[in-house]
Amino acid sequence: MRSWKTIVATAVGAAMLLTGAAKAGDLVINSDSSDPAPKKAWESVVDQFKKANPDINVKFNVYDHESYKKSIRNWLTSASPDVVFWYVATRMRQFSDAGLLEDVSSIYTDDVKKALGPVPVDLVSTGAKQYGVPYTYYQWGLYSRADLLEKAGVKAPIATWDDLLGACDKLKAAGIEPIVIGSKDLWPTAGWFDYIDMRLNGYDFHMQLMSGKVPYTDPKVKAVFGKWKELLDKGCFVKNHASVSWQESQSLLFQGKGAMMLIGNFITPNFPKDIAPSMQFSAFPTIDPAIPDAEDAPMDSIHIPAKAKNKADAKKFLAFVLTAPVQTEINAALLQVPVNSQASVADDRFLRQGKELLGDAKGIAQFFDRDTSEDLATIGMKGFQEFMIAPDHLDSVLADLETARKRIYGGN
Repeated sequence: MRSWKTIVATAVGAAMLLTGAAKAGDLVINSDSSDPAPKKAWESVVDQFKKANPDINVKFNVYDHESYKKSIRNWLTSASPDVVFWYVATRMRQFSDAGLLEDVSSIYTDDVKKALGPVPVDLVSTGAKQYGVPYTYYQWGLYSRADLLEKAGVKAPIATWDDLLGACDKLKAAGIEPIVIGSKDLWPTAGWFDYIDMRLNGYDFHMQLMSGKVPYTDPKVKAVFGKWKELLDKGCFVKNHASVSWQESQSLLFQGKGAMMLIGNFITPNFPKDIAPSMQFSAFPTIDPAIPDAEDAPMDSIHIPAKAKNKADAKKFLAFVLTAPVQTEINAALLQVPVNSQASVADDRFLRQGKELLGDAKGIAQFFDRDTSEDLATIGMKGFQEFMIAPDHLDSVLADLETARKRIYGGN
C-alpha cells in the first residue's frame, strides 16, 4: 500500500504538470478561521507549509465569519487571493458554475479519491471535475444536560418524537426550559426544519426541496411545520429566543436553566470544565420509524479562485491540506471529524459518537443555508423565526418561500 506522502507527492506533481512549473512567489490565503482554536490550528498548518516550501512567501489573512461571507464574491470577481476558505456542494457550485473557481481535478488521483470516499469527492465536484478540497465535517444533534434530564425524570436517550414531547412536559414541570435556541442568528432555526423534514419525509424529498424541485406549499412541507408546532404549543422552546444569539442561548445550558439544544458539534469546545461531564449527545429523534435516518453534517473546504495569480503554489497548498497529518491536526483543534479517512480522530467522546452516527447515516445533508440558494435560505430562515414567534403566520411564510422558489429556480 502506498504511503499518503507518496500519494500527495504524486498529486502535486500531476498538478504542476498541468499548470506549468510556475516560479514560486507570493501565496495569498484568505481564511474565515477567526475563532481562537481554528486560527491557531491554521497558523500552525501554514507554518509547516512554509517550512516545507521556503521559496513560497505565504500571506495568511484572517477575517471574521460575517465579513468574510460578504466579501468572498468580490474577491472572486476582482482582486482574487490564491486560496479561499468556503463550503462544499451548493455553496461551492454557485461559484464553480459561474466560472469563478479553478478546476483542481489534477490533485484527485484514484488514491486520493479512495482516501476521501465518494461522498466528499462528489460534494466538491461539478460533473466529473473537482473544484476544492474538503478538510472537516461535524455532526448535528441534541446536546443535553444529563443531570437536568435525570432531575426532571426524563429517561435518556430521547429516541422518538413522543420521547421529546414527554421530556418537554417533565422539564417544564421541574422549572427547566426544555429547549434553548438563539434565533436572533436565524440559522439555528434551520436545524429544526432540516431534521423534522428528513425524519418525516426522508432525505430524498428534503434534497428535492432544497434544489427547488418541490413547492413550499406541498402538503409534506406543511406537515413539517405541523410537527414543529407541536413543540411550540407545549412551550418547549425558551422564551425570547429571537432576541439572543446562539452563543448567548448556550449559556442557559451551562447555567442549568435549559436542558437541550439542537446544534453542531462546534459547541463542545465551549463546555465549561465543571459542566462538560454532564453534557451528552444524541441523534435527533425518530419521527417515522419507516424513514431511514439522515443527518446534517456540514463540510468545510478550501478553493482556488479562477482569477488567482499563483495557481501552482495554491495547488501545492490544497494537496498539503489533503494529507492525513494536516487533517488530524486541524480537526483535533476544531474537535471535528477529518474528511481524509486515513487521518486520526481526536480522543473525544462526542467525536466518536459523531463518527459512528455519520457512518450509519442514510444520507448526509449540508444544512439548509448551504443546500439551497443563498437568497432562498435567507428568506426561509427569517420565515422560520417568524413561524416560531407567530405560528399563525405559516401561510404567509410558505407563500413567501414559494414566491422565492419560483423566482430563483423557475417552474410552476
